[in-house]
Amino acid sequence: MRLVAIGDNVVDYYQDQGLIYPGGNALNVAVAAKRNGAESCAYIGILGDDRAAAHVFDCMRREDIDTSRIRRAYGPNGEARVTLNEERDRIFMGTNRNERITSLLQLKLTEDDISYIGGYDLIHASVNSDIEHELEGLSHLPVAFDFSTPKRWNELYLKQVCPHIDYAFFSGSELTLAEIGDLMACVHGYGVKVIGVTRGSEAAHFSAEGVRFEQVPLAANVIDTMGAGDSFIGAFLSAYHGKWKMEEALQKAARSAARTCENYGAFGYGIRK
Repeated sequence: MRLVAIGDNVVDYYQDQGLIYPGGNALNVAVAAKRNGAESCAYIGILGDDRAAAHVFDCMRREDIDTSRIRRAYGPNGEARVTLNEERDRIFMGTNRNERITSLLQLKLTEDDISYIGGYDLIHASVNSDIEHELEGLSHLPVAFDFSTPKRWNELYLKQVCPHIDYAFFSGSELTLAEIGDLMACVHGYGVKVIGVTRGSEAAHFSAEGVRFEQVPLAANVIDTMGAGDSFIGAFLSAYHGKWKMEEALQKAARSAARTCENYGAFGYGIRK
């Protein structure tokens, strides 16, 4: 299975540690998929020209992520300020949204990009990728999309995105089981084949064309939940789109998320800011 992730990258700045770690949903999913057996993974997005961007780029190369279609621009890379609560859940304290280069420039895919993407089996993007305008042109390939929390989407957004995707993922700790059922019915109605709702320390709920599955989290020595959901998605896609059975793919995803929780950062590589 070959996956190309398109969209966001950042550094997560742990203020109490004075360290920055590479992150961002699209990049995290690409790394998790590669670590969990994907044959090849690539990342397409915009990097700045500062030390944070250089660190993100170096980490991609170390994780064997293809970087050949990355854009480099003059300006600061994205940064999220992070702290951990007593339960070791990450809490976002703010970002450099108004200054970062991805707030000033929009990714536009070229014919060469589309040809390159055609060499992969699956595309992953998210609500943070800012490529909604490109989805229709990408839908000749299977597309996975992470909608994040209910604060990030509404009915109009689902209507815009869902007709162009095959996998839809949601962070649903705030949702009741009845609300999850209603959401799944709505999203399936737009033609999405597989829907996953992760719920932190509670069981994840998945639906494949209306057939429901649950996956409880696996035991872990949790020190940091940053990137656990992205790790779950990347591992799941590497397995399920690689023709594993749903139950086996969910088990693999849960193991990946548990391992991620046992380390700082979405996939490690902390350095001094």
